[in-house]
Amino acid sequence: MLVYAAMLLLLAGCGGDGSQGGSSEDPEVLRVGLVPNQNPEKVEAEYTPLGDYLSEQLGREVELFVPTSYNAVVEAMTNDELDLAYFGGLTYVQARERANVSPLVTEINPRTGDTTYHSLIIVPANSDIQEVSELEGETFAFGSVSSTSGSLYPAIMLRNGGIDYRTDLEEKIYTGGHDATAQAVANGRVAGGGIEDRILYRLQDEGTVEEGFVRAIEESDPIEGYPWVVRDNLSEDLKEEITQAFLGIEDPVLLDLLRAAGYERVEDEDYDYVEEQARELDLLTAES
Repeated sequence: MLVYAAMLLLLAGCGGDGSQGGSSEDPEVLRVGLVPNQNPEKVEAEYTPLGDYLSEQLGREVELFVPTSYNAVVEAMTNDELDLAYFGGLTYVQARERANVSPLVTEINPRTGDTTYHSLIIVPANSDIQEVSELEGETFAFGSVSSTSGSLYPAIMLRNGGIDYRTDLEEKIYTGGHDATAQAVANGRVAGGGIEDRILYRLQDEGTVEEGFVRAIEESDPIEGYPWVVRDNLSEDLKEEITQAFLGIEDPVLLDLLRAAGYERVEDEDYDYVEEQARELDLLTAES
């Protein structure tokens, strides 16, 4: 059975039982959080089949929690109100600053054949801007301030182009999600924006953002994929069961829904570069 927790308050109420909070006992109901890198309802719909699969594989109920902000997932994990969470790299390092958590696996990207993806800086297709440096003094859209590919890596690319996102833009806006950033750029509301490449391609495939309305002027270095992260006080047996459940996904329909070619283990140190850059750019503190 799959139960949905749409509000953090409701989720916190579910965590009131000591057996599901800070205790070392494994929970009867696995509480799973997902960062809202797109519209929360869309994220929930995409991951419903995975919730069903995990419930079947683990022999326990699964609750999905998709809040309206990245920070709410970090807060819930920090407060032992989640057992498993799908973070971006930045939200993971924010969470590990404040809680005892560890990454288990990440997806294999069908486009790259490995666990990495990229961030892009995009501009309206009809813009005169050709180089990142030309965005100085312009308006720029980030996704969530806690997004790896929507905030951190665009800030890195801007810095590499000689622009400090904190001081050198006319205005910076945080749209809350990659889909909103793509629309803001496509509509000419901003001069440029930062977005995850996989999500842009998906929005174009779906027709949400018409091809030819935006173009990329910069691509980041490869970024390690979103980690699935657990509370450290879950038993080693349950952690391994969760890991094996991901590694064992073979159903092509489920993998297609998850936009994954499979899963691989990841380690804590795989996200050290993200933490290093986030510290330098004042993005390590969890925000909404």
